[in-house]
Amino acid sequence: MEHIVIIGNGIAGVTAARHIRKLSDKRITIISAESEFFFSRTALMYVYMGHMKFEHTQPYENDFWAKNRIELVHDYVHTVETDAKKVHLNSGRDIMYDKLILATGSISNKFGWPGQDLEGVQGLVSRQDLEQLEISAPNNKVCKRAVIIGGGLIGVELAEMMASRQIPVTFLIREKGFWSGVLPMPNAEMISRHVRSHHIDLREEEEMAQIIADDSGKVKSIITKKGDVIPCDFVGICAGVRPRIEFLENSSIELQRGIMVDRYLETSVKDVYAIGDCAQQREPVGERKPIEAVWYTGRMMGEALAQTICGNPTKWNPGHWFNSAKFFDIEYQTYGWVWSNPKEGHDHFHWQHADDKRAVTIEYDLATRKFIGINTFGIRMKHEVFDVWLSNSKTVDHVVENLDKACFNPEFFEKPFKKIKQAFTTIQQIKA
Repeated sequence: MEHIVIIGNGIAGVTAARHIRKLSDKRITIISAESEFFFSRTALMYVYMGHMKFEHTQPYENDFWAKNRIELVHDYVHTVETDAKKVHLNSGRDIMYDKLILATGSISNKFGWPGQDLEGVQGLVSRQDLEQLEISAPNNKVCKRAVIIGGGLIGVELAEMMASRQIPVTFLIREKGFWSGVLPMPNAEMISRHVRSHHIDLREEEEMAQIIADDSGKVKSIITKKGDVIPCDFVGICAGVRPRIEFLENSSIELQRGIMVDRYLETSVKDVYAIGDCAQQREPVGERKPIEAVWYTGRMMGEALAQTICGNPTKWNPGHWFNSAKFFDIEYQTYGWVWSNPKEGHDHFHWQHADDKRAVTIEYDLATRKFIGINTFGIRMKHEVFDVWLSNSKTVDHVVENLDKACFNPEFFEKPFKKIKQAFTTIQQIKA
């Protein structure tokens, strides 16, 4: 019986295992040292905030894996020997495979800051990070101030987590406007204001130079590049993530920033595949980045690879870009492409509600009026509607006219679509 070994039990690896089992009777083994059972990584923040217990983040009962004949091995992988098709574990055990799936995820970026390995300095990616956070910042008596470095999605989650326990937070971001490398400036400035409204000391255009230790080797302050000294008991490193691939550096598998894969998600070595955060596309799909550390991407890669493993070769073809996140209590969705600055030949239509918590930005082609993408803030939208509009190359005029049909907010939600249409019409008349 063909043996499929999967390293990593995150959304990519587990999705691949589940779909391989649906399609076949192959032997499946998942190896992970992070946790015994699969859990929802996006729910870690809610465990810290007290909304759920860790066991509530597990979508499946513990007996699900045995029932579905998926063997779980709780161990670290030391090395992979591709010539012998063998995985070496830290415990000394070796596991043979016929096909190997690398789904090892990512770890926090570090950029060589002095003091970055001190006690009280960490990222927030793994279950172990959450457990360490409970030690370093359990309350505002142990942690009198936290400093968060990096203005991405993990950073804003960590700021919300700290605020939930009344821990004062200083938040350093390089950009002017939160996440303005991704968001158009009106959106970025709105999120900056929203973060500050939650009593977060958000400092824009500021970076960390070094971390200072106390006599016991624990963080006591940071120094910014502008020379400011900020006393703190915790430093959250949230300056992006990178693929977890160090254990493969002496293997025959081709690596760059991630594990190089083709459109079938196969590496440079036959019968070895990579999916999720650790995979790097040789030929990026459309405007997508070669590495996508996104939950949806990992899930879809797992589904596609399961087809290939089970005899139905399937290219990685993710369709239109979409993502979602939350900035404190503002929900964000994006469909298609909205660049921080419109691409050449494109324009942005921007609308913002007077409450400073709801906004829409649409990117479109000036010549053809083709709809390129949309960002929404505080307005829940239906993925399938935008998927159809993007596939059918609808115009920006069609999208604005029919935005209400894409909304799935509750019945008594104040729908702002008439105001959006009026603003769009006024702007188009001015530009005409």
